[in-house]
Amino acid sequence: MKREKKRNLQALAFAVPAILILGIFVYFPLIENFIYSFQSFPLSSATKEWVGFDNYRHLFSDKIILVSLKNNILYAVISIVIQVGFGLVLAAVLEDIAFHKFAPALRSIYSIPTVISMTVVCLLFDFVYNPQMGLLNSFLELVGLDGFTRVWLGSKKTAMYAVIAVSQWQSTGYVAMLFIVAIQKIPRDLYEAAEVDGASAPAKFFKITLPLLTPTIFFNLVMQMINGFLAFTQSYIITQGKPMNSTLFYTVYMYQQSFEFYNTGYGAALAWVMLAIIGLITLFLFATKRFWVYEGGL
Repeated sequence: MKREKKRNLQALAFAVPAILILGIFVYFPLIENFIYSFQSFPLSSATKEWVGFDNYRHLFSDKIILVSLKNNILYAVISIVIQVGFGLVLAAVLEDIAFHKFAPALRSIYSIPTVISMTVVCLLFDFVYNPQMGLLNSFLELVGLDGFTRVWLGSKKTAMYAVIAVSQWQSTGYVAMLFIVAIQKIPRDLYEAAEVDGASAPAKFFKITLPLLTPTIFFNLVMQMINGFLAFTQSYIITQGKPMNSTLFYTVYMYQQSFEFYNTGYGAALAWVMLAIIGLITLFLFATKRFWVYEGGL
């Protein structure tokens, strides 16, 4: 009994520093930010005025919020389709026996963008999209497709998709690596038994690989959804939300309200609304998980 009590005290002693760090740097700022959302004050002023739900009521009349949310939803949907869909196909191809000789080199190539800072990637693509000397327009001119050259970041029709492409280039390889690890954990006996029964490669993929990868698909789905709504760097560095708010992300608008327009209380309210949106969507995904995610043993 004393030994067990001693172990519990030792475990608590190890946990206390982590609890203090979380409390000071996570939970206390959250609570303080929640209080700020009911106040009105400029960031540079110590004077705070209690305004109740005025900041939240202002949300319903702010048309820019709907524009930014639409941009985030578009960003999240395209990211999920490309990163999860293409990442899954890429992982299946790289783990195929026919590609085993080249798989290590290909995995290295696809993982390189993931270790590059998003800030650096954005600066790189800012040069790629340059209308005068950018690599994209230069390549199109080189192959005789001059008619497709354009000011990629200066048009409402192309700016958002150009911004979205930045994340796909950087993150798809990372998602593919997660799928590769999951595929490698699938027992080879299942594939051998399927081959004995005369199953084709597509049949093995849809009957064995895909069902057993649903937990990894679910994880990537949740993470890409969250990343889609919290995206900031791509919009802020490349376009600053221009032209005409066509690439304005919700987080960028929240940052502008808090640190550029010094409307700190309204910025705090925007943050809590975003937290609520992400929380509700995540709860929905977890509630529907049991209908399609395989949770049995291998």
